[in-house]
Amino acid sequence: RHDPFPVGAPYRGIYAHGVETRAGARTLYVSGQVGETPEGHLPADFRGQCEQALLNVAAVLGAANMTLKDIVKMSFYLVRREDMDTLIEVRKEVLDGVRPAITTLFVAGLVSPNWLVEIEAVACAE
Repeated sequence: RHDPFPVGAPYRGIYAHGVETRAGARTLYVSGQVGETPEGHLPADFRGQCEQALLNVAAVLGAANMTLKDIVKMSFYLVRREDMDTLIEVRKEVLDGVRPAITTLFVAGLVSPNWLVEIEAVACAE
């Protein structure tokens, strides 16, 4: 992790300005995951969708014998600005101790009008 200057509050501890990987590490690119369960249930609220989207990211990582701790880069796509504080809370809860490089974008919409968040990830492991 590289932080040439301090990560500002409230983001301290949940992301790094830069993340370096080792040569020869396996790299996994996780497509955008949304808050829908494998059974097709979509929570109505942002928190539920965000938590489920992160569980879906974890499931893809698990299929590659990786964990959330292997994530080096994440991108979050939100359709509502008012969900930012909840995103920070959920990231602190679910990604405790994981400090990937992070980009958060507010977008006009996602593929389904019911989706409130989509999450991409890049992971590297030995």
